[in-house]
Formats: sequence, structure tokens, C-alpha cells
Amino acid sequence: MQSSPSHQSDGKLPVFVFPTSLIFYSEDSSTHKQVVTLYNPYEFPLKFKVLSTAPRRYTVVDSEGTIRPRCCVDIVVRHIDICVNNEGVKDKFRIQVTEHGQKKLLGKKDIDSMLLPKRESSTQPSDNFQSLGGSGLPPGESAQNVTPQHTARSRNPGGGPGLIVIFTAVSCIIALMLPIQGDSESRLPDYLQLSVHQKLIAAYILGLVTMVILHV
Repeated sequence: MQSSPSHQSDGKLPVFVFPTSLIFYSEDSSTHKQVVTLYNPYEFPLKFKVLSTAPRRYTVVDSEGTIRPRCCVDIVVRHIDICVNNEGVKDKFRIQVTEHGQKKLLGKKDIDSMLLPKRESSTQPSDNFQSLGGSGLPPGESAQNVTPQHTARSRNPGGGPGLIVIFTAVSCIIALMLPIQGDSESRLPDYLQLSVHQKLIAAYILGLVTMVILHV
């Protein structure tokens, strides 16, 4: 028999809900119905019940039910009183959970809800990028004071793939061209015959190397 949750006595069992707030828009009918997902990560079933501070403004499909252990349930919330008078009014939903077969409250979670007139377009200013200066040196450091460590970093621009990358790509191509083990028509020695698994590894590595070369 599964033990009761440790928070049963104080009613502070964490309740996991997403999203934690609901925003409805009068001019966007697609937002008039929204889904709240209630999770049960515990090893015992939970019974839930949805309450509201404004029950006449909403309908909730399956406002009561049971969630099996390590499962979730979707709760559909509809705003049915879309009008100007309700815009900007803040409502709340409360989800209460109890252990299945028990009446004592284990935990609760409140969800804010609000109706707004319409979606507002983004008013954030565009990024204003500015030049860092020609030298790119720290303040107070002139070009004459650049040490060999600074110049060594600029001698190897990313203009092409390195020798290791090219060598790896060539090695993979050669490996793919070698015969498969057991090929009776091959005249190559056994140590130059690769298994299917080895060829798959070579093809995978070649794909990764090719992506690196293309992005250089």
C-alpha cells in the first residue's frame, strides 16, 4: 500500500500547473478558449477541483476529476462573457488537490485570469548596434603596445577548415570506400575490410565534419 504524502497534514503539497496565468483578448476569438495542464508527478493518484472567483464568466470542461500517478490532464477554460465591462478585470482560478478517496486538502494553486481588448504589437525598440572602434583594443592600450599574444590570435582567421578537419574527412571517405568484411571479390587483406557498423560510424563522422566545413 502506498504511503500518504508528507504534506498531507499541512495542505502544502506542491501543485504543478501550466500556464500560471491566462490572458483572453476580446478581438481575438481564438483566445476565448484556453487549456490549463495539471501535472501529477507523484506516486499516488490525485483528485482535483477547479474553483473561480467569477464562475459566471467562464465554463470549465471537467472541473473535477482524478489524475493518475505520473500523468497529466488538460483542463479547457472558456471565457463566455466577452464585453467591454469585463476588460481589465482580474479574476482567479484555484485548483485544489486531494488524495484520491480522501477529503483533506493536500495543496492548491491559483491562476490569474484577465480579459484585454486586443493584442498589442511589440513596442520594444530595435537593437541599436554601434561600432566598437577600429582597433578593438581595451581602453588606454594603443597599437604599439600590442604584445605577441595579441598578434598571434589574428594570424589565423577562420578562412577555411583546419588540417585536422580535412584529414578526418579524407579518412572517413577512404573508410567508406573500403570493402565490407566477407566480400569474396575483394583482394585487400582482412584488416582493410570494415564491418557495417564501422562504416556507419565513418559515415556519421563524415556528416559532422561536412557540417563543420560548410559553416567555416
